Amino acid sequence: MPLEIVRNDITKMKVDAIVNAANETLLGGGGVDGAIHRAAGPGLLEECRGLGGCEAGAAKITGAYRLPCRYVIHTVGPRWRGGGFGERERLESCYRSALSLAREKGCRTVAFPLISAGAFGYPRDLALRTAVDTVSGFLADNEMTVYLVIFDRASYQIGEKLFQDIAAYIDDHYVEEHTAARRPGEESRILRQRAAEEPVLSADLDGAAFSRKSLPGAVTLDEALGRIDESFSQMLLRKIDERGMTDAQCYKKANIDRKLFSKIRSDSHYRPSKPTVLAFAIALELPLEETREMLMKAGFALSHSNKFDIIVEFFISRGNYNVYEINEALFAFDQNLLGA
Repeated sequence: MPLEIVRNDITKMKVDAIVNAANETLLGGGGVDGAIHRAAGPGLLEECRGLGGCEAGAAKITGAYRLPCRYVIHTVGPRWRGGGFGERERLESCYRSALSLAREKGCRTVAFPLISAGAFGYPRDLALRTAVDTVSGFLADNEMTVYLVIFDRASYQIGEKLFQDIAAYIDDHYVEEHTAARRPGEESRILRQRAAEEPVLSADLDGAAFSRKSLPGAVTLDEALGRIDESFSQMLLRKIDERGMTDAQCYKKANIDRKLFSKIRSDSHYRPSKPTVLAFAIALELPLEETREMLMKAGFALSHSNKFDIIVEFFISRGNYNVYEINEALFAFDQNLLGA
């Protein structure tokens, strides 16, 4: 996917370029800066000596030496002084400057740390929000894969209120159902109720699902095959046209790679993953009912037995269709991300 949050050591990322959260001297320091210099070896420091430093918000590029990438892009983030001294603007400039350098060098994959969120004191949730907003804005007009690399759980934080709201929503929909199912006879009652309320998939032929409700009475296999509904890819392309979107607008908004979208467009029976289906549903801003329909076309369903599903449902029910914000929340709850 074009923007992905991953938990990893940035010095081990096999990408075209990694970004170093440097200080103004570019001569190494603590945290990510020190780790990158140690992993790259003395050659990196020697090259940095000739760069004459770097001001906050700007970026400079060097070789990678012993690192498993081609380039190191050094950028200097702002020091947090309360938020009223242009910190966000300078932090945005860090990401834009680094991405511009990567584009000039023909990089297709770039890995960023969470700039300024360490020793420079930038609040982690605000640093994350700025990173995601700036990178996603760049990706709207550029073909590149960007990784936001989080070293450990302590380095990652979404807004406290959002986290609590999602946790409460999960509590209401996930815990309640699971505790109810433990009561004698309750599980079978829930299953009977679902069977009465929801279409039940009775077959999945060539990637197109149909329900028992759509096939009244006894039918032959040939008759059943003749009643197959539109496939996932057919529904997706129809919805794109109905929304008046271009293909590029849709797959970029879905955080989906162009090559994957081309496969889906060229194969009417393409079988996507569940995160891919939901990413397109988010891009098309489908309400819950249409989201469920699109999932069913690919042989999936939304379930309150799955935290991933509940978190996505939380955002859709509130009319928030920002795939990057949804992925931030999914990452915070240790779930798979939307996209390819």
